[in-house]
Amino acid sequence: MDKTIKINLAGTLFQIEEDAYHMLRNYLQAINSRFQNIPGGNETIEDIESRIGEIFQSQKNTTGVISKPEVEAMIGILGKPEDFEVPEQQNQSTFSGPVRRRLYRNPDDTVFSGVCGGIGAYLNSDPVWIRVAFILTSLFFGIGFFVYLALWIAVPSARSEYQKRELYGENYHRRNSAGINTNISGGPGGAINEIFGAIGKFFYIVFRIIMILFGILFLAFGLSALLAVFLVYFFKNPEFISMGSLNSNLFFMHDFLNFIVDPSISMWIIVLSFIAFLLPLCAIIYWGIKMIFWFRVRDGIPSLVFFVTWVASLTALTIILVNTGVSFSKYGESTSQEILQNKKDTLFIVTDRKVKDLHTRKEFKLPENEYSMFISDPDSRLCIRPRLKLYVTADKTSKIEISKGSMAISRIDAVNKAESLKYNYRFTRDTLYLDEYFTLPEGRKWAADKTVIRLYIPEKTVIYFDNECENLFPDRVSVIKINNEMEYETDFINNTRPWELGGRFWIMGDEGLVRASLLSEGKRVK
Repeated sequence: MDKTIKINLAGTLFQIEEDAYHMLRNYLQAINSRFQNIPGGNETIEDIESRIGEIFQSQKNTTGVISKPEVEAMIGILGKPEDFEVPEQQNQSTFSGPVRRRLYRNPDDTVFSGVCGGIGAYLNSDPVWIRVAFILTSLFFGIGFFVYLALWIAVPSARSEYQKRELYGENYHRRNSAGINTNISGGPGGAINEIFGAIGKFFYIVFRIIMILFGILFLAFGLSALLAVFLVYFFKNPEFISMGSLNSNLFFMHDFLNFIVDPSISMWIIVLSFIAFLLPLCAIIYWGIKMIFWFRVRDGIPSLVFFVTWVASLTALTIILVNTGVSFSKYGESTSQEILQNKKDTLFIVTDRKVKDLHTRKEFKLPENEYSMFISDPDSRLCIRPRLKLYVTADKTSKIEISKGSMAISRIDAVNKAESLKYNYRFTRDTLYLDEYFTLPEGRKWAADKTVIRLYIPEKTVIYFDNECENLFPDRVSVIKINNEMEYETDFINNTRPWELGGRFWIMGDEGLVRASLLSEGKRVK
């Protein structure tokens, strides 16, 4: 048997286990330190000791010895020493004397959250009529419901004895001596309260089911999004990820950012963006777990620390991105033209330098293949596809126009960047050789660079495309007709897709490309 100690509380002798005695002694010392130096503090300490004695007498077990769990239960009833508030204006304890009334939610008289029970205790009235009033006012545009919800959020619950004393005021001792909540009346009011209690239990069960379902959704979304974030940030081949706007494998973020900003800034962007994504996802997972298991924990300070960290990282990331984005504020374009001296009525369009010969390590595409970039091995160059546009003209000669564009902090800088882009083509006799990609000068960062190839072709010209030419078009092929210096776009009559162009002859007609006849094809094949 554990060692026991005899103690005297408010004139009553108790036997208490040694570990329980140390816990009780520390508790009383903390109470004594809180009240001994204020007017009326000794009386307050005596009242607290008397209340402790009453609780121990009501908790006596068969052995008659107070154990550690009984001391913990007593502290749960009275509250921790810091729960005993000392009003600054009066500078004296209010545990035994008159107290300043405060509104709390009443956990001893609750249907949903104890709001009505707390108002009833504060006003010394039956809470059933408060509940009826909230229901009636909720019928008018939901006013009562929103007021109730606001009070639920704003008003704390009376958990300690001191808080309950503030709530009940002068009725506190009468309530304790009776052992029941004096606000609950008999008769019709009590019957209505019973009905409200049953309704409250039903809605509580429904509410818990809904919260569990939402918790499962939060948890599933948070975990899947967290997995995606780790794959994007720490793995080079997240090949199964598709994020709507991307229809190909993602770049490894380190590689991609190194083509846009300096490596030192790149690392900060990665770290700060990772924190900006990670903390909200962790919060969603935490809320999902709380909604499922419905546990209570004091998480105010950790939540505040995480929130401040998230705001700080998001602010720093925004500043870096804004400063980086300044270099993309102006667009500049450089254009060059060349007449294609084609003496025949047939134009052969074939690709010269091909993407498949680059041994590309990663590809990045925007919707409908409008913009494609590649990282090539082993030199880790950034290669970008140009876009081919076809124009039908009334002129007798064909013409090619190369338009290169970039972005910079000023338009002059943007034009200079555009002129430095490296794209090659050549025309020999009746064949136009087009590179399938263009590159940036060595050492220059990516600046939303693009290259557009415009081919102005006379009507009735026969055009042959090789198989790789489809990569120069987006998902839909269109022909732009020049008419009185106005441009308008017309789709192929047969809704031709880029992959249908290769290895066939087409005639540039007034309404776009038309498939040449088999007889014409046979005559023109070299």
